[in-house]
Amino acid sequence: MARLRLDDLQLAQGGRTVIEHLDGTFPDAAITALIGANGAGKSTLIQAIMGVLPPVAGRIDCSVPRERRAWLPQQLALDLSFPMSVEELVMTGCWPVRGAFKGYHPAHYRQARAVMQRLGISKLAHRPLGELSGGQRQRALLGRTLMQEAELLLLDEPFANVDSDTVVVLAEVLRDMAIQGTTIIVVLHDLDQLAALAGCVLQLADGHGHWREPRELLADFGSGAGGSARGPRLPLNVAGLKTPGAAR
Repeated sequence: MARLRLDDLQLAQGGRTVIEHLDGTFPDAAITALIGANGAGKSTLIQAIMGVLPPVAGRIDCSVPRERRAWLPQQLALDLSFPMSVEELVMTGCWPVRGAFKGYHPAHYRQARAVMQRLGISKLAHRPLGELSGGQRQRALLGRTLMQEAELLLLDEPFANVDSDTVVVLAEVLRDMAIQGTTIIVVLHDLDQLAALAGCVLQLADGHGHWREPRELLADFGSGAGGSARGPRLPLNVAGLKTPGAAR
């Protein structure tokens, strides 16, 4: 049975229906791209999957325990003046499972060092968060989710406002996580990134969801995307795409 399934889901924000009659199953151990125009309900859907926003109607069936669900929001509220280092931020990925007030074991520190090396931020381990670039912070935040060993990972525009090297590193890590069994949902606005990462696409438009194959979507857009993982440079104008009549 799939880890995450939506059944006739209806969601609202501020008393306004944003999504309705949304059905479908997210493929396990794969990357699903979530696309749509601003206000289409992408962040709303992510909040509902994480249990932050209750559905108005319908169901979200998720077999992943809450402590194994990780969420990297579009603009994470970090107090950059707080005296926390990169290593300390990465280590907080243990909290959902262990709690915030238990000490760390040597194995946790070894795991954190391996995570930071994987993300290319080992030399930044003791640097305060306030001294990091946007790309460095994004790597550290993804490192926290790696420490959590999430089975379900949701990311809201993780490549926005980061350098091209960070885009490459994050894309490689996300692909590896999917291969190793993580179910990933990522909000994207770049055709090259979609072509390079997504095995499936959920397009939100006019309050409804439409499941698409990446090659079908790219053909509709007439893109010559070559799959290069680069920073946002070609906004995905989903308003100009055809929307199939029914969700799967």
